[in-house]
Amino acid sequence: MVIPLKPEETLAFLGQADRHLKKLRALFKEALGEGLKLVVRGDQVELLGEPEKVAVAERVVRDLLALLRQGAELDEPTLEQAVALAQEGQGLYEATSLESELSLPGRLRPKTPGQRRYVEAIAKNDITFGVGPAGTGKTYLAVAMAVSHLRARKVKRIVLTRPAVEAGEKLGFLPGDIQAKVDPYLRPLYDALFDMIDAERFEQYLQSGIIEVAPLAFMRGRAQPVDTPVLTPEGFRPIGNLKPGDWVVGAYGVPVMVVAVYPQGKQPIYRVRFSDGVETRATGDHLWAVLTPWDRRRGRPPRLVTTEEMRGNLRLHHQHRYEVPLLQAPVEFPKRPVPLDPYALGLLLGDGCLTGSTTPSFSTGDPELKEALAERLQGVQVIPKGGVDHALTLGFKGGKNRNPVSEALRALGLWGTRSNERFVPEDYLWNTSEVRLGVLQGLLDSDGSVHAQEGRRARVQFSTSSFRLARDVAFLVRSLGGVVYHRVRPQDRLRPGLARGRPVYHRAESHVLDIRLPPGLPPFRLARKAKVYAQTGGIRPMRFVEAIEPAGEAEAVCITVASPDGLYVTEDFILTHNTLNDAFIILDEAQNTTPEQMKMFLTRMGFSSKMVITGDVTQIDLPKHQKSGLIEATRILKGIEGIAFIYFKESDVVRHPLVARIIKAYEEAERGGGSGQ
Repeated sequence: MVIPLKPEETLAFLGQADRHLKKLRALFKEALGEGLKLVVRGDQVELLGEPEKVAVAERVVRDLLALLRQGAELDEPTLEQAVALAQEGQGLYEATSLESELSLPGRLRPKTPGQRRYVEAIAKNDITFGVGPAGTGKTYLAVAMAVSHLRARKVKRIVLTRPAVEAGEKLGFLPGDIQAKVDPYLRPLYDALFDMIDAERFEQYLQSGIIEVAPLAFMRGRAQPVDTPVLTPEGFRPIGNLKPGDWVVGAYGVPVMVVAVYPQGKQPIYRVRFSDGVETRATGDHLWAVLTPWDRRRGRPPRLVTTEEMRGNLRLHHQHRYEVPLLQAPVEFPKRPVPLDPYALGLLLGDGCLTGSTTPSFSTGDPELKEALAERLQGVQVIPKGGVDHALTLGFKGGKNRNPVSEALRALGLWGTRSNERFVPEDYLWNTSEVRLGVLQGLLDSDGSVHAQEGRRARVQFSTSSFRLARDVAFLVRSLGGVVYHRVRPQDRLRPGLARGRPVYHRAESHVLDIRLPPGLPPFRLARKAKVYAQTGGIRPMRFVEAIEPAGEAEAVCITVASPDGLYVTEDFILTHNTLNDAFIILDEAQNTTPEQMKMFLTRMGFSSKMVITGDVTQIDLPKHQKSGLIEATRILKGIEGIAFIYFKESDVVRHPLVARIIKAYEEAERGGGSGQ
């Protein structure tokens, strides 16, 4: 049998100083015995001997040449694999060739059938377990697939983790900062990454959060104090009271389910304050979806960063660096019955007289507002009293009928309130977005203003002497996806008003709200104000991280929500993040996890993500009484669609040939086949 060689293949096939040729002859002699001769003359390979043995050798040679033509390099493990598979009637090239849509960085390719099954399982499944002895390429190929997915933009980040069991996860006693403490345990992951990503880019990826490398213990954070309010369809509830199956409000204003809750114990807490004055608290590794100026200019989606990563890095040339997303749609609370039209209530809260000492009245110089109010107060007439004042009456004297306006205001708790005591009743605050917007528009049409300057967008303001009303208006705006900037003007600094030519001095401080609503939500119905606003458009609502300060320690908890973006609404309608979405997550040395840690890790998985779990169940370093999370997972999760289990054998070892023999010897000894010495 003669097999031709191309000139450029000859040296690669023979190896340096004919190393590969000598190794092949030795392998053929060991596997096939005497009676086969392998000779290379010039640009051809000759195989002489018994037909059956020549057929096996021919399969091996053609396999190796096919690998060379695909850009692979030959080594001793590859030669051994080729001979072993040829004896079983298989070809190494076919057994290790990937499907066309799969690709690995550089010239990397599976070297064994087990490695090929592993790579294909990772590509086809959301969660893949790679279980087997050391040297089978479990970690290396998982990292290669992660880099491949990142380059193909199938994921946005890579998360690499492993349990630091050797230090008992008590890293505080080790010298150096956190990076120095965990580096020894994560070195195999670093080494794999350095083979595929140059050092400069790897450092950029670490700084930007595209690559996160951390011990498993440090993935348990991403938490908030147990008393932090989280928005639910029924109102705000402490995050510590939530349990799986509860519902919270997501970024699009609709409920999303809580799928997991993890108590974190006492954790260092930071207070995160935003540019519009709202604030919340979180742990240092709590996740935030943010946009940087660089991201926005290039139309990039939000990136995920931790509280610690943002701290001390909040400005870029005096410009805010981190913009957090706002609600993508108004929050939708369950509909509640209300006694007054929402827009009419807003008008009355703005310019109505609700003191209870006289018939309810409304003051306006706009005929349009008078007519709008009259349309919405059925059975009530808006009768001029003189000047801008209008009484809201039944239109006749005597009788036993009660004024429906005063009755409705009395039921809402507003009858008898003065201007500095007014508020928006809860049945309007916790109602549908249509109701809330109607109240807000009534308030702004009556007591709001729009300011337009040439070349600039319109500014919307609302002023009130009632702190409670100012707080309620802020609630309305934020629940609709907008932002509010609240400032207070002391009464002694306010310019007096005029009533019939006489100055009227303020009796209370004034709360001034600068309001920004998202597009599609007009703040005004009054034609003259709406026209000014429409001509210039409103200022885009934005919220930036302003400051991050230590806030002591507190019991903390983290939750996972069933939402594609992983976002949920916390206090002051702040959006925060707590799930690993769009990520390729690798857990290495998983045999050293506890069942609780493994459950915590697996349920961290978000949407559009992949997980790979690798481990060797013969190298468990846990205490004897402690079960391995990897062994428990293989037992519990067997047969679940979307989860694949790949088991490697000693034939899949691609390190020094002795490694496979050592593993085999130990396995035989454990089965009772060893000498016992």
